[in-house]
Amino acid sequence: MAKPPPSMEQYYVGVDVGTASVRAALVARDGLVKATAEEPVRIWQPAPDRYVQSSDDIWDRCCRAIRRVTQGVEKSQVRGMGFDATCSLVVLDKHFQPVAINQDGVQEQNVMMWMDHRASEQAAHITSTGHQALRRVGGVMSPEMQPPKLLWLKENLRETCWKQAAHFFDLPDFLSWKATGSLERSLCTLVCKWTYCPQEGWDTSFWEAIGLEDLLTDNCSKIGALTCCPGTSLGEGLSAQAAAETQLKTGTAVAASLIDAHAGGLGVIGADVKGLSLPCEDQPMTSRMAVVCGTSSCHMGISQQPLYVPGVWGPYFSVMVPGLWLNEGGQSATGKLIDFMVEGHAAFPQLKILAEKRFVWVYSYLNRHLETMAGDSGHLGTLAASLHVWPDFHGNRSPLADPTLRGMVVGLTLSRTVDDLALLYLATVQSIALGTRHILDTMQETGHDIRTLFLCGGLSKNALFVQTHADVTGLPVALPFQTEAVLVGAAVLGACASRDYSSIQVKKKSAISAFAAANQNKSKMEYSL
Repeated sequence: MAKPPPSMEQYYVGVDVGTASVRAALVARDGLVKATAEEPVRIWQPAPDRYVQSSDDIWDRCCRAIRRVTQGVEKSQVRGMGFDATCSLVVLDKHFQPVAINQDGVQEQNVMMWMDHRASEQAAHITSTGHQALRRVGGVMSPEMQPPKLLWLKENLRETCWKQAAHFFDLPDFLSWKATGSLERSLCTLVCKWTYCPQEGWDTSFWEAIGLEDLLTDNCSKIGALTCCPGTSLGEGLSAQAAAETQLKTGTAVAASLIDAHAGGLGVIGADVKGLSLPCEDQPMTSRMAVVCGTSSCHMGISQQPLYVPGVWGPYFSVMVPGLWLNEGGQSATGKLIDFMVEGHAAFPQLKILAEKRFVWVYSYLNRHLETMAGDSGHLGTLAASLHVWPDFHGNRSPLADPTLRGMVVGLTLSRTVDDLALLYLATVQSIALGTRHILDTMQETGHDIRTLFLCGGLSKNALFVQTHADVTGLPVALPFQTEAVLVGAAVLGACASRDYSSIQVKKKSAISAFAAANQNKSKMEYSL
């Protein structure tokens, strides 16, 4: 696609498909976000631990969001587009039509979401094989990865789904296929969620050992015969059909995608922090950890050499930052857990009324309420000293790697006041931060040298969440000046695909430079922005 005249601004579109919504951003060459849009996506929960979506609904919402952020812009100014998404499983037939993944046979419900844990028994079975491929996922197969989900479909829906399915996509790859028609899969998805090895390809012995040898036929076409690095320009760019749906130009560059957490990591981990007096300044990028925190949280640590961390996914080579190895820890429910605890409390209706009267977010109200409860002492963190939360309500992803674990609360009283709700909220946030500390300590013990946390995602906009992570880990926390770091990371892919930049790293350095630091030694929630 021809470049616009030098006098015209050039833009890149980043699309982020999260758990409950699609977001898009129009990003300029300097990394500044010019416009954003958000569209909700449908979620069905047909049974406990089952979460289902529709790929048609998701794509429709992507197109709507893209149209909204690019309205009023000359289409020739949009140079490239990148997608990121949750690592959910999309099932299509030989005609690329949805295949139902539930016993009720509703065709549009063809996406098994990342947080769907129906395949926990299959995950345990795969772990029991002790196959060498498990070494790259911390030694334990998670039900949030694709092999156990695939095995569940074969064992439980053989006739209605398994035999009808011709294409199994990770959601990020489905989006890039939908935009371009290219069946190339991103190494980010295949390596991190499917056990693919870039050097050796698909390990046939693994798929045979777990009873999914039928996926190896026809050069593994059902799960991905062609692979490429994230940011690679796919096919001929935006297809005619996708161009009509997004109202962009046919041929606009579209990049091989990333998992959403990896896009967030890409969006923050390479930032210029000179002058902020952070311990990672003038140190290699390996001294940083990106914590992408939203519905769940992912903890991304990179290294020059492969490091094997028990209960932590990886090491994966070049799946986020080219040339570096990635270890990915995580917590399966963080933002979702906070919402669950707060909204389920008897005082929540009263809290909503109080927050609405002050025209503030309920969590902003709770944060201020806790400061009032702490008074002049400033010891906000000790208010919940007698209340304790074990946060694994949806299992433990890392480092215990046990999806069967469940949460608990110790220290409850008969109180049902807003004060009581605020303390439960505080204890929940602290428990999540302690989970991060557990992951961090485990990674440090195996060779990582992490000196600064870089937070992004929805929870990074919560001051208490950020400060608590600094307090509990003893590390400074850096926050992006551009708060939509995940969207910027997706846009970086589009910029790379457009060939306006020679690599992801070059674009990354130019896109994000301004950060604010949260000092772990501050007694109150104070920030210099």
